[in-house]
This record gives sequence, structure tokens and C-alpha cells, in this order.
Amino acid sequence: MDKSVDAESIKNAYRKLAVKYHPDKNPGNKEAEERFKEATEAYEVLKDSDKRKKYDQFGHAAFGPNGYAGGGHAGFHDFDMSDALRAFMNDFGGDSFFSDFFGMGGGRRRGGGRSAEAERGNDLQVRVSLALAEINSGVSKKIKYKRFEHCSVCRGAGGEGVRNCSTCGGSGQVRRVTQSLFGQMINVTACTRCGGRGQTVANPCKSCGGDGRSKTETTISVNIPAGVAEGNYIPLRGQGDVGPRNGPAGDLIVIIQEEEHPFFERHEQDLACELPISVVQAVIGDTVILPTLDGKVKLTISTGTQSESVLRLRGKGLPAVNRPQDKGDILVKIHVEVPERLTAEEKALYQKLDEIRHKRSDGGEGLFRKAKNWFSGD
Repeated sequence: MDKSVDAESIKNAYRKLAVKYHPDKNPGNKEAEERFKEATEAYEVLKDSDKRKKYDQFGHAAFGPNGYAGGGHAGFHDFDMSDALRAFMNDFGGDSFFSDFFGMGGGRRRGGGRSAEAERGNDLQVRVSLALAEINSGVSKKIKYKRFEHCSVCRGAGGEGVRNCSTCGGSGQVRRVTQSLFGQMINVTACTRCGGRGQTVANPCKSCGGDGRSKTETTISVNIPAGVAEGNYIPLRGQGDVGPRNGPAGDLIVIIQEEEHPFFERHEQDLACELPISVVQAVIGDTVILPTLDGKVKLTISTGTQSESVLRLRGKGLPAVNRPQDKGDILVKIHVEVPERLTAEEKALYQKLDEIRHKRSDGGEGLFRKAKNWFSGD
């Protein structure tokens, strides 16, 4: 990328790549996950003028375990998928493709510096397992999980005598200037006296120890739209941990897991299955009842249906998210079961049928008999 490119162009380029390679659009695709992480890592550096300057000078080494980036931010060597998803949501959470995808509006506090007055709580993740029938119709699920909530004794204040930290002056950060071979370097770290919160409590609450929070178990209901897939996630704003001392709450990220179905295999919006039929059904045709996620349907097997052929039931698959009328198909792969053992009566009937077919084709000499005579030299 040209060093003169502006911030808006960088943001637009990142957004295109993030949407293209996001795990929701590429479930189970490890290569796409790596591309998404790489794009997010790069954007986290390029959007910050200081980091960008260091990268231009030192490359990846500036963000390694022994690099010069400082500030407690994740570098190229410890940036995982959770970091990438959190960074993406911080930058595009309110108006992102995925908020629109799930029909959710509302903004998210955009990332940046630490707020000493109101430290935000952590995001939490829970996984919800859905049967294929629930994915087909959409479902409301009750989720039970543990989170930090405001202490009921001190009402989240943490105690009495809350004042600005005397070490950091209320900023929650301590800056240290050091000299190196490359010149003056400023290292910003969290204040150890106040834990980076910017405030200290003279008389901490005995119930919560001055944190202003206590761990509790809570239950909420979440409406999951029809058509979701493995790896999709739904962010629930403000349902994560509350921040220390009346800080705002993080989000709860509900991640979708898909249960295996005993009959159908999912391929995006289409469903695939195998249907065993008898030789007689394949030869003379039949109408069978096929169970689907929306009830039983009739499937016509035409005369002379071959094994491995695929029949399609249009509009009987899964709906698209937020477009219930847009449904995929059911693909039925036919498997003709040839009997391994025959009774004497069945064998006699098949032999009789073979004689009748020979008389009907080529004056009594079928293709198989012609081939047999050719190989034997008759």
C-alpha cells in the first residue's frame, strides 16, 4: 500500500476485505479465517499514525515480543481470532454488514484509549446448539450464563472515598520516556497503583472488595432468525460483564453451533439426502413419501431411474436469513439396492424376465450375449 494513502481509503479497503473473508461468510474455511486476521492486524496498525510510522521504520519487528510498539496492544505475534472479531466490531459494530445481516441496529462504543472514569466490561461468548428444524423455522432460546453485575451492597461504586489516583492523576496510565538507539521512546502502561482505573477507594466495599461487581448467574432469551449457519454470531449489546465501579457493560456474543441431522446434510441453503429404492421401483417407477423439515412430501420416481441419479425438490430447503421466502432445495440422491440373495421363486422370475427382454431386443440376442460371443470367438 502506498505510504501516502489517506485514512478513509485504508478503512474502505479493510472493510471490503473483512466482509469478504469474515468467518460468518466462510464457515469452516481456515484460509479465510487467516486472511481475515491478517487484514484486521494490518488495519489495526495502519489506522494508527504512531504504529504506522513504527511499521514503516521497523516492519513486523516493531510489534514482536521484543519490539518497540509498547502500550499493551496486541502485536503481530499474539493477535488471535477473538482479537480480530473484537477489533472488527469496535470499528464497524453499529453499521456493519453483520449487524444489518441479523437485523440489529444500535451503535457500539468504538475502541481507542482507555477511559479511566468508566472502564468497559469484558465481552463474553456463549455457544448455542441448534437442531436443523430450529434453523429452518427460527427459534427463541433461553441462555444461562455467569457475568459480572453491579454489586448490590455498594451499588457498583466500589465503596466510599473514591478519588483520583495520586500516581497517574486519574488517567489510569503511566508514561515512561526512555532513550534507545533509535531515539526517544515513550512507553505507556497501566498504572499499577489503581490498576489502570484512574481512581482509588479509601474504604472498599467488603462485599466486592472495591471492584463494584459481583459474579452472578443470569438467564436471557435470544431470538435466533431462521437460516443461520455454523459459526454465525449474534452480538447482544450490554449483556456482557459490567465494568468496574459502575463502568458500562460489554457485549454477549452468541455463537451458533449446528447439530448433525440423521437424514439431511446441509450445503448452504440446500439439503441433501440419499434414498434407497428397490430394483422394481427403479424399473417401473413409483411415488414415495419423503419426510422434510416442513412435513411429508410426495416424490415421484420415474420409470427407468438409474442409481446415483439426483432428484430435486425445489423450495423445500432452508430459508435465507431475514428472507424466509427465499428457500433452497432438497437434493435426493437415488441408490438402487440390488438384492444379494434370492429365493428360488425370485430367481426364476428374474430369469423369466431376462428371457422376455432377450426376445424383445435384436431378435433374441441382447448386448450382453453379443459381447459374450465376441470374446469367445463364436
